[in-house]
This record gives sequence, C-alpha cells and structure tokens, in this order.
Amino acid sequence: MKKITDKLKNKAASILPSFSKPLSLEEKVNNYVNAGRIPWSKGYEEYKYQFIKNEINSTKSLSFFKNKSLPDNYAVGLDERSVEYPWIFSKISENKSIILDAGSTFNFDFVVEHPQIKKKDLTIYTFYPEKNCFFKNRISYVYGDLRNLYFKEESFDEIVSQSTIEHIDMDNSIYGYDEKNTKEEKSYEFLKAVREMLRVLKPGGKLLITFPFGKYEYHGFFQQFDDEMLQKILNLFLDRGKFIVEFIKYEKSGWRFATKDELSQIESYNPHTGKGKGIDGAAHCRSIACIEFIKNC
Repeated sequence: MKKITDKLKNKAASILPSFSKPLSLEEKVNNYVNAGRIPWSKGYEEYKYQFIKNEINSTKSLSFFKNKSLPDNYAVGLDERSVEYPWIFSKISENKSIILDAGSTFNFDFVVEHPQIKKKDLTIYTFYPEKNCFFKNRISYVYGDLRNLYFKEESFDEIVSQSTIEHIDMDNSIYGYDEKNTKEEKSYEFLKAVREMLRVLKPGGKLLITFPFGKYEYHGFFQQFDDEMLQKILNLFLDRGKFIVEFIKYEKSGWRFATKDELSQIESYNPHTGKGKGIDGAAHCRSIACIEFIKNC
C-alpha cells in the first residue's frame, strides 16, 4: 500500500506546477554581490536602494557630503542616485517645513519614513500616478508639468528636483509618457521649470537641483547638460539669492567630489542603448552638478 501511495505522490508532483519561493531582499542583494556587482543585473536595484537608505540615515555618511570629501571606493558600480540622495539629505533642513519634490524621486518608503521627511509637509509633483502611494503618511500628490506648477507664489520652504530637469522636453515614452521629442539638439525647456520653482519658493527658502553634467549629449530620454546650459540656470539666480554649485564625478574607484573643469569631456553611459559604456563599471551618468540656491528674503 505504501509503494502505491508513493507512486501516486510522485506522479502528482510531476503533473502539478512547481512554485519556487520568492527571494527575500537579503537573498537578492547577496546574489547580486556574489555575481560580481554588475550594474542593472538581478539584485542591483535592491542593493542600490539599501545602500542609499543606509547612507541617508548615517550621520557619518552625510558628513562626507557636508565636508565635500568622500571615502575611497564610495558607491563603486552604482549610478548617480547613490550620491544625489545623500547630497540632498545633507542639505535639507532638520526643521518642520513645507517641501516640494519636483519630479517624484522622494516617492519611496525609505524616503518618506526618514526622520527629516516625517517632520515636513511633503508634496510630490509628478506627471502621472505611480505604483508607490503614501497618502496615509499625509503626503500630497499633484500631477502636471513642471513648466506650469499649480501653486501660488511663495508656497514652499524647500524644493528638491533630483535628476529631473534633464528629462523635460525629451523622449519620455520609456516612462509611459506621451512626450516624444526626438530632435537631437539642445532643448532649453528646462529653464521654464526652474523659473516656476523660483516662483513658488518662499523668501529665504532653499532650492536643490541635480542633473547629469559634462559634455553635451542627447540620449533620447534625457540630455546631459554642459557648462553653457548650467550657466543659463545660474543666470536665473542672479539678484534673486545666493547659490553654490558642487560637482561629483564617477571613476573606477568610486564617486568623488570634482571641479567643473575636470568634467568638460565626461560622457554618460546609457544602459538602454549601450552608448558610452566603458571599462570603469559606471552604471549611468559619470558626473553630476548639484546646485544649492537660497532665495533672498
């Protein structure tokens, strides 16, 4: 009888589909690390966001950005988000404030649950609804074009626009948007968005903007800004407040702070097309500009 039962079990096992247990976050990260930390391979996103979460919650790590001195091998093989988030969190205030995320890069649990953000009234401004939604955290979502913000003048104490303005007027069809500018030439539509951010920023308020910077490049879904485009942004700030610009560069040994002159010929790697891939292990952009602007009172 036992032999018959075993045969039936084996036959059932061969017929029924096999369902493997989903990998845990730790398993995905370990698999990515053990496979050689190849950008955009399985586990890359989980590893990257775990890294970012740890960095923005580390006083020591944020001090690296405040002092403009990153340790050796910082964020090797990770894209620019790994330095943009800590740079931003080293700049935003510790106080309660009304803050605008102009581009929806704060729409993650590890951001909205961060102690600095939980103190603030956060509005996320994006083009379309996204999978993540944290309305239970009293976060407001507004949908529209950054070139025409739906807010009255002087509405926000702080505004963050992280690697967003380089996508304005580009081919954003990969994000599901009906925005398909395919002209391989410079677009200056991003200046309209910067003007709008200045309009809705309160006197004494802070604006933080980051974007890929180096040699001008058209990559379809984004453009890499060069010095001429940077200067057009800075011209908008003249007589309106004070600002500083910091530059961060990727090398085989990781990210480090750099000078503007070092970046004039730096090219980005486009993981969607393979354009610009090198032997340095860069995951995406190899250099970014980070602007901190304080509006006149």
